[in-house]
Amino acid sequence: MQKYLEIGEEVRQPAVALESTVISHGLPYPENIQTARALEETVRQNGANPATIALMDGKIKVGLGADALEKLATAKDVAKVSRRDFAAALARGTIGATTVAATMIAAQMAGIKVFATGGIGGVHRGAAQTFDISADLTELARTPVLVVCAGAKAILDLELTMEYLETQGVPVIGYGTNELPAFYTAHSGISLELRADSPEEVAAIARTQWDLGFSGGLVVVVPPPASAALSADEINRAIEASLQQAGTAGVKGKAVSPFLLAAVSRETGGKSLTLNMALLKNNAAVAAQIAKALYMTDARLI
Repeated sequence: MQKYLEIGEEVRQPAVALESTVISHGLPYPENIQTARALEETVRQNGANPATIALMDGKIKVGLGADALEKLATAKDVAKVSRRDFAAALARGTIGATTVAATMIAAQMAGIKVFATGGIGGVHRGAAQTFDISADLTELARTPVLVVCAGAKAILDLELTMEYLETQGVPVIGYGTNELPAFYTAHSGISLELRADSPEEVAAIARTQWDLGFSGGLVVVVPPPASAALSADEINRAIEASLQQAGTAGVKGKAVSPFLLAAVSRETGGKSLTLNMALLKNNAAVAAQIAKALYMTDARLI
């Protein structure tokens, strides 16, 4: 395993893993590179070290330098890498952007326990017919990394996603909230059983789970910034219109989420894209604070 792993000079504890699909598939250029740099700086400003992760030159790069970040942001036909894709991408030297699942795997390899993203994947609408369920959910059940997000992407079936996570034994912790955020809005109508109001409280729960020998991860859900959040009516109309467009175009598999996110951005006049960038930075700040608290907890135990 170690021969495939390349860890950047800046990556040291406390560290926060950052995914790369948001750079290659989630945002257009130059917003993608600007956001990537802003996320790394947000992590630094909140007391931790950033580790943006991608596959390049037959290596799992944990911590991209400036040149590699620019290369990823401007490359064409970047592969979207999840667990099943690692071996082929590494063997072929493919440039690959890591999904939530793949970022968790790479973070675990590098000893990083905290990961910030926008939204996790989940159970797609209509999954009873399509069986379209993100590998992110099964990865959360098997890989001990804490994921900070704004909930599952609102284009998904949020109730079924929560049911799936419960079945897999994955704790979902509301950060300062008793309700699951719906990515673009703070409100989904779905109550949470766990709430934490400080980085130290989250760190204590995570450390206890791992001390018990439980192998899986945890999800910490953070409401999107109120100043950028969209109304439920506006975003629901945009999602329904986008789902119809995807059905008409016959979009399936890995292409579904990028297609829908782009369509929602068009339907909202770009407001969802602005919100996406704002919540990414907000989640990165929270993740850095949790990583710092977890590092301090571990240091006291030594």
